[in-house]
Order: sequence, then C-alpha cells, then structure tokens
Amino acid sequence: MAGLERDPAPEGPVVRAFAGTGFAVGDVHYPALLMTPEAAVQWEPPALEDLADTDLAPVLALDPLPEFLVLGTGSAHRQPPAALRTALDARGIGLEIMDSRAAARAWGLLRGEMRWIAAALMPL
Repeated sequence: MAGLERDPAPEGPVVRAFAGTGFAVGDVHYPALLMTPEAAVQWEPPALEDLADTDLAPVLALDPLPEFLVLGTGSAHRQPPAALRTALDARGIGLEIMDSRAAARAWGLLRGEMRWIAAALMPL
C-alpha cells in the first residue's frame, strides 16, 4: 500500500496566523487585507455597510476574474450591502460571506485546491 503524500502548498499568499490585531501573511502583519492568488496587500476598508465594488479594485483587476470573493466581515458574520452582491454578480463573480477568521481559514483550504479566488478580510 502506498503512503499518503501531502500536496505541496499553493503558490501565493496564505494567512499563517490571526489575532485581535490582524492577520500574518509570511512575515508581514495586516490589520485588514486583500488577497489574490498572486499577492496580499494592505487594505483600509470602509464600514461594511458602505462597502462597494470600487473598494475591491485590486482583486477585481485579476485576469482572469476570480471565481468568487471570500469576504471576511470582521469579528462576526454580517451581510454586506445588496449593491455589492449585485455588482459582483454582474461581473460573474460569486460572493462567499463569513467572519474574517473563517474567511482566512477558507482561503487556505480553497487555495490548497488551486482555486482562482480573491479575498477581502476586514479587521477583527
């Protein structure tokens, strides 16, 4: 019987840790961040109720566009404005909403499957 082999880690950023002050990606700490399969960047999001697709410009500039956006809404699961979902739907991008800790974990799992996704993690 063959042994189980672990798949190699996906290329690109992965959240290694999170705490009340933010997220660790590699050696960099981010209070909030946007992630693509290629990069993680500091993000200064508006209040959730004001979040719009224009606030997500770096992840919406991916080519090809991401399959969906994993949106971490902070310390609790909350719904973003309906206009954001409508704007993403119009671009053919799905939206998965969860608290930011769950979103960071989901990012790692989905990138491990080599999914072409984006993430926006609001402060904890």
